[in-house]
Amino acid sequence: MDSTTYVKNIGIEGIQRPENICNDEKCPWHGNVRIRGFTFEGEVKRINHNIALVEFKRYYYVPKYERYEIRISRIKAHIPGCLNIKIGDNVLIGETRPLSKTIRFVVINKK
Repeated sequence: MDSTTYVKNIGIEGIQRPENICNDEKCPWHGNVRIRGFTFEGEVKRINHNIALVEFKRYYYVPKYERYEIRISRIKAHIPGCLNIKIGDNVLIGETRPLSKTIRFVVINKK
């Protein structure tokens, strides 16, 4: 089996495989990273090198007022070389092992 054309199954159904090939070790499709735990969708707010700052909204219940408020979370995620991600894209993020000091997520696909 040729390693330059091999794309592995990451175990999440309904996601299309990327068309491009990369040699990134931190890529879930072509590298040694496995997706585990938390997955969510968010919007890319900033990109530096191969790191994206992804923002997503969540609802938080306030018992005192018996209402919900919207809170915003920001997470840093690694962008594999095979995905063409730009600022403003909605992406699917998956949790992995720690890739660096502050990065524990990787971009799986563009929505």
